[in-house]
Amino acid sequence: MDCHKVGRLIHSLRIEKNMTQRNLADLMHISDKTISKWERGLGCPDVSLLSELSNILGVNIEKILLGDLDPNEQDKGNMKKLNFYACPGCGNVTTSMGAMGISCCGRILEPLLAQPENDEHEITVHAIEDDHFVTIQHEMSRDHYISFVAYVSYDRLMFVKLYPEQAAELRFPNMQGGTLYAYCNRHGLWKHEIIKHGARRVS
Repeated sequence: MDCHKVGRLIHSLRIEKNMTQRNLADLMHISDKTISKWERGLGCPDVSLLSELSNILGVNIEKILLGDLDPNEQDKGNMKKLNFYACPGCGNVTTSMGAMGISCCGRILEPLLAQPENDEHEITVHAIEDDHFVTIQHEMSRDHYISFVAYVSYDRLMFVKLYPEQAAELRFPNMQGGTLYAYCNRHGLWKHEIIKHGARRVS
């Protein structure tokens, strides 16, 4: 652990939070001299303090230990890099438009890898007026169900959460092309490509 890098990171995060050394010290029940020592690179936080420091500064412990947030390249987040994440513990779902470190229920979540739809996870789309009517012939029991369906175009995301014991059907406005994603809680993420006028593109 490079104490100078750790200290510079603590200093920049403290300033970002509009806190003085005294503010941070009071929150951690330590002296401001200890904070000053860290920020000057004359010592590193004790392991027993890292969890509290992480919570106050809003960064992962491993980033504090590295002394570097290692940000993503600017202006690279876009819909072409959209990722879905689902927690196997609680069923929580989130998305990102680029690389992110995401965790839930103590687990590090990996991006879901979308597979082309198959006979067991077939996504049917019909054009109705200005909408897409989406149906999925799939079990919707408490143990096996479609958790969500998302419609992604080049500039927007529409997301519908589904629940057990309801029909796996829904409507989306026609966005003139894009990709439909459906997430099965047992078998993962499935996709169906749509081109303009609702015609299906073969994967």
